[in-house]
Amino acid sequence: MFRMWGKLWKDNHLVRDTVINISDYSLSRTQMVFQSLEEICYQFDLSQPIWLDANIREFQRHDKTRFSRDNFVEEIPFDYLELQVIEE
Repeated sequence: MFRMWGKLWKDNHLVRDTVINISDYSLSRTQMVFQSLEEICYQFDLSQPIWLDANIREFQRHDKTRFSRDNFVEEIPFDYLELQVIEE
């Protein structure tokens, strides 16, 4: 099972989090990541963040990345959204 943890942080405090589970192994890993991100953004009522090169490199190396104000088109009421793969 593929599991991704989405966390909203503000002032070094965890404001909200969720875990998305995907058990459809007909999807590629990339599709699972994007589907999880879409579900996390839906649950948090956010627009989709923009993947910058730094986010891609960080996610490839550590299975974890942070989306800050630079990654969103609209204003966000938190410091950053953190994604982390916790199980594959």
